[in-house]
Amino acid sequence: MVDNPFDNINAEVIAIGTELLLGALTDTNSVYIAQQLRDLGVNLYFMTSVGDNVGRIAQALNIALERADIIITCGGLGPTVDDMTRAAIAQALDRDLIYHEELFQAIVERFASFRARITENNKRQAFLPEGAAVIENPVGTAPSFRVEVGNKVIVSLPGVPREMKFLMQDAVIPYLREKYNLGIIKARTLKTGGIGESALDELLGDELLNMANPTIGLAAHQGVIDVRITTKAIDMAAADAMIDSVVQRVYERAGDYIFGEESDVIEEVFAKLLQAQNRTIALLEAGINDAIIHRLQPEYPGLVSETYHFNHPDEILVGEESFSNASNMREKAHLVAERIAKDSGVDVTFAVLSLPDVKEQADIDYATVAAVYIDGRVESRAYGFGSQFDLTRDWVSQWLFSRGWRMLKESEQA
Repeated sequence: MVDNPFDNINAEVIAIGTELLLGALTDTNSVYIAQQLRDLGVNLYFMTSVGDNVGRIAQALNIALERADIIITCGGLGPTVDDMTRAAIAQALDRDLIYHEELFQAIVERFASFRARITENNKRQAFLPEGAAVIENPVGTAPSFRVEVGNKVIVSLPGVPREMKFLMQDAVIPYLREKYNLGIIKARTLKTGGIGESALDELLGDELLNMANPTIGLAAHQGVIDVRITTKAIDMAAADAMIDSVVQRVYERAGDYIFGEESDVIEEVFAKLLQAQNRTIALLEAGINDAIIHRLQPEYPGLVSETYHFNHPDEILVGEESFSNASNMREKAHLVAERIAKDSGVDVTFAVLSLPDVKEQADIDYATVAAVYIDGRVESRAYGFGSQFDLTRDWVSQWLFSRGWRMLKESEQA
């Protein structure tokens, strides 16, 4: 007897195109398809990218057929010699490519409606693997199709995002709902700050983290950790009830560290708490531009009392005091944050000190330091890369807002 009232269906997405492997294009199609499959209640365990090679595409398809019920390919359906999806599917299934005159005439009419000239190579698009069913494409010229293999199916969609999305909604999703008894998969994300991933893992405990349905996953983002709760159920009402039950237990164990859900961002939550506590903040950046200042000053006018900018941490001067005698840059960040708070009378200080000529993975203990000062306490985070590293601004600002939010909460509870 089956425990679940819905089919447990697995899928794989295969993105086809050498340009994806060369980094010339970002594969947004697979992300979109994954989201649609999730909402259908289909498990997606593998996403594959393969170049324009018939043998390798066929190999990827055969591997996918071993482990998935639904295989959705994207790309390679055009008229040129590097559009190989049709031939690869035929090879993988050991079937012939069959020419469909009526399909070619539909392509001709489609080109005429676009006032475009059709060429001889467009006939390639009228060849489909034996047994394939055409998926009409009213928004483009690349014919799509599906091939059933027992209770499994290969669906081939065009690589043009607009066409792919239309066909997913108009044809593929209705077909999958009719073919399989699908439930739904729903997820809800809680946002936590001011706690490390291992500490949060321990706080939640094995009982919650090892559940089969719903499941809980943690994703760390430099000071912010997402707690993603995912469930599979027969309908939305059942999914909501299952998720709500787990969310309540997560709040009971880790509620002090949860600052929001779904699209909430830590800087907005921090700023609102700062305003609610009627506090002000000063910001300092040295050797780095727009690490934190641009995230608060334009959005929350009046919240930022003072801003300081220096081209290099060695140039820092606050009032009459030089901090060149600090033993290292972390100590300098602590001293600077404290001095600014005392001199300007603000409640909170954020300071970012970064060496402007140091890149990623430099062999330096303190190439970048972020420090936050609140109510006589200063905490900091040091990084081994300077301001030339692309992610420096995002990482230090995320950590500062997360740590600052938590320190404000602790002062509120004291």
